Amino acid sequence: MPVIDMSNGPVEHVLIDGDPDLAPLVFLHGGLGCLAAWGPFPARLAEATGRRALVYSRHGSGGSGPDPLPRTPRYMHEHALTVLPELLDALGLHRPVLVGHSDGASIALLHACAHPVEAVVGMGPHMYFEDANRVGIENARAAYEAGPLARRMAMVHADPQGVFDRWSDVWLSPAFRDWSIEDELDVTAPVLMIQGDADEYGSLAQVDAVERAVGGPFRRLVPEGCDHYPHLVCPDLVTETVRGFLAEHTAHARSQEAAR
Repeated sequence: MPVIDMSNGPVEHVLIDGDPDLAPLVFLHGGLGCLAAWGPFPARLAEATGRRALVYSRHGSGGSGPDPLPRTPRYMHEHALTVLPELLDALGLHRPVLVGHSDGASIALLHACAHPVEAVVGMGPHMYFEDANRVGIENARAAYEAGPLARRMAMVHADPQGVFDRWSDVWLSPAFRDWSIEDELDVTAPVLMIQGDADEYGSLAQVDAVERAVGGPFRRLVPEGCDHYPHLVCPDLVTETVRGFLAEHTAHARSQEAAR
């Protein structure tokens, strides 16, 4: 697996070939995710859209170096505003389409407030802490301790216990009860939010909050009977929806540029 050295340590990543004239896709995984946990979805979406793609594991996840920072409620801000810009600059990727899942969706929105992006695609976003977050994480902790989740995570993470503990401990900490990014967003790029109506980690009120907070074109997709992982449960639907969304807004952006 290719590794790039960064200020906070090595990051494993994969680059997928595509049209260099199109904005690249950049995949931002969830709290328990990593490069490998995406499965075939990034390659499928890259092929469908004709775009290059970057898939990587954040520090502490997958095969990347350890997380050098104490995990605080601002860990998503830190990655969005410091680590991700450094990584994109190092790889020469500019004005990307950010495709984020769970924590990664929040990171994508935060990054888009401060840096130019062509679009944001989020799945299972977190805008603020709600009781559904607590219940979902407590259930995940029980599943981890029972064994099945721990075995699945061990297949894709060098330090599965560390990944799980850093994620669950900060989300269940008293300091996280007031966590919210609702009043921080200033996103004018097109935004597509996807959340299953059976998402175990958050209610559809999270998507409503995204729609209220962003200033550009907004669309939502709510797959029926789908849990927190729409890209794994209904990959064809997600791929086609993202492809159409990007085709529509890329064409619009290009026509505006041509008119100037």
